Amino acid sequence: MRDAAERKVIHADFGAARRAQAAKLARPMLAAEASPSSPPPQTAPSQTAPSQTATAAAAPRPQPGRKPLGQILLEMEAVAPGDLLKAVTLRARQQVRLGDILLAHDWVSEADLMAALARQWKAAVVDLIAEPPDPRLIDRLGAEACLTGALLPWRRVGGLTLIATARPDDFARARAFLPPGFEPCRMVLAPERDIHTALLCRRQTALIRRAEIRVDPAQSCRTRNERRAAWLALGAVLGLGLGLALAPVAVFGLLFFWAIVTLFATMGLKIAAAVAEYLALRHRAPPRALCASLRGPQAALPMISILVPLFQERDIAARLIERLGRLHYPRELLDILLVVEEADTTTRDALATTTLPHWMRVVSVPGGPIRTKPRALNYALNFCRGTIVGVYDAEDRPDPDQLHVVARRFAESPPEVACLQGILDYYNPRTNWLARCFTIEYAVWFRAVLPGLARLGLVVPLGGTTLFFRREALENLGGWDAHNVTEDADLGLRLARFGYRTELIATVTGEEANCRALPWVKQRSRWLKGYAMTWAVHMRAPRRLWRDLGPWRFLGVQVLILGTLSQYLLAPVLWSCWAILFGFWHPVAALLSPQLETLLLLSFVMAELVNIAVGAWAVRGPTHRHLIPWVPSLHVYFPLGALAGWKAIYEVITKPFYWDKTAHGLFDRVPGRPHRSHSVLVARIAAAARRSPAPARTALAPQID
Repeated sequence: MRDAAERKVIHADFGAARRAQAAKLARPMLAAEASPSSPPPQTAPSQTAPSQTATAAAAPRPQPGRKPLGQILLEMEAVAPGDLLKAVTLRARQQVRLGDILLAHDWVSEADLMAALARQWKAAVVDLIAEPPDPRLIDRLGAEACLTGALLPWRRVGGLTLIATARPDDFARARAFLPPGFEPCRMVLAPERDIHTALLCRRQTALIRRAEIRVDPAQSCRTRNERRAAWLALGAVLGLGLGLALAPVAVFGLLFFWAIVTLFATMGLKIAAAVAEYLALRHRAPPRALCASLRGPQAALPMISILVPLFQERDIAARLIERLGRLHYPRELLDILLVVEEADTTTRDALATTTLPHWMRVVSVPGGPIRTKPRALNYALNFCRGTIVGVYDAEDRPDPDQLHVVARRFAESPPEVACLQGILDYYNPRTNWLARCFTIEYAVWFRAVLPGLARLGLVVPLGGTTLFFRREALENLGGWDAHNVTEDADLGLRLARFGYRTELIATVTGEEANCRALPWVKQRSRWLKGYAMTWAVHMRAPRRLWRDLGPWRFLGVQVLILGTLSQYLLAPVLWSCWAILFGFWHPVAALLSPQLETLLLLSFVMAELVNIAVGAWAVRGPTHRHLIPWVPSLHVYFPLGALAGWKAIYEVITKPFYWDKTAHGLFDRVPGRPHRSHSVLVARIAAAARRSPAPARTALAPQID
């Protein structure tokens, strides 16, 4: 028994000695990390319990010298000296708050950190849930400004404005931008999540309405006259049917002529783009819009916010967290927002049973007259912390170094490069024939056509994921058009109209191929409906579009959008021409001489050869070269697109803003993760604030922050 007791004493002494040694070793380095540019201490109210009234919180208190945050945390025994040393080492590399690093790596609890900040700044921690803010003060500052600065005007007491903030070190800078009438003011503290909750309780409706109308009305689908557009589309369809009944040869001849023109135009654009990309890669010329160079000295990494819109995702949560957790980017600089509709109980319940790290949070989007992905993205944009904003889909598997590539490319690029588009690929091409064809089509689009369009200086229509924007440019554009169901293509066009450029980066994100026929048709019809609406909106004023884009890019938009739509809708017209070649009657047979019939046959064969050649070249890499024998089968794959095209026209007439959801996670399942419950944060802060300091460790505490 005595030996056991002695071993316990020796073990305890050894542990204490190790902690003391770690703190002693940390002291010189951490002292050097003290921020010389920290703002002077603010005159703040005294530390009070969360339930204390605003009048008591405003009570003056003498302001002594500000004690370093690291020392306070050590005195509270809230952080291990070794973890603190690692946090300061990370802080030396990046311009990040010490508290954010500790939270991101789970080295300190949020309650302990807030209690330490309250001691450091001699400020009260207020309960914004129990004692809500004055909505009139919120309106004077603006709800969006409150979210951006993580501060909230709380109360007006005796001529003094109390402003709650989660970032006390930024309060002095934020104070300089306050509107007139807020002075004199005083800082109080509140957790960021409480600031968001209190703000949304008062001004959630204003934020969601703003998300629906951010884009200029002249470039938004929301100002589209739905009834007029529906009648025009219906009239065109009925007129086409009547014309075919009364004058089949003339009407079919016109349709046939337009189908041939758009076929040649789209094939010419595909050939030009593929050749431009091929020549650039062959001669290893510096890509105009494709760069992933990671050489040379690197600047400080920026904060990157990632928006991940989710809807009706029952089984995707655990896999999503695992995949995003593979990103090799500093956790203190990573801000991932899972965007969920308020009425989507399926996804909310799935996330409730999943443990989320500190660098990942959920944004709940309120309901409204429409429910679209761009509307949700606009709403979540208010909550982003980063200077770069990215978008992923629920089933995405990004390359681990993808965010480093993005940060480096933005640092190297001029300000007019506002968007970076990654390469999208499918990770389940062996599931069935439809998955193989879809993978080939995506390879052609992202490895040949889009890079070629960028090299030719044309407008680059964006994909729906692996997109990264400079936040300032994105906000200047008004974000996404909440009423457009193909918001990515529309945003790519608006970027070009505003003088910004989109570049492609050689980093890949894997997605799940939609490999069931009916869901494939639904997804493709949504894309084509969005293409039609985008073209109609931007062609309201064709002269202005011409001035914004210039002749070359204006022509490219017509071929890319109008030509693509025409090919999907008029594909049956072209297929019917095979009847002529086999000697069957056809309405335009009388208009074609034998020489024209031969030329028509050669044109069709040439178009097929172009598709096969570009498809085989796009999947030539080691990952998908097994798909080369399947490239000719695309001829049987594309008829599904014609069905999707006419479904899109039907929905333009009947339900233009309907979002046909694509299910994810059907061919990629992993077990879930346990749930971790959370208590009321302010109560935990109060408990942490009452914790007694440890005088024996104070002498060794690092002088930091």
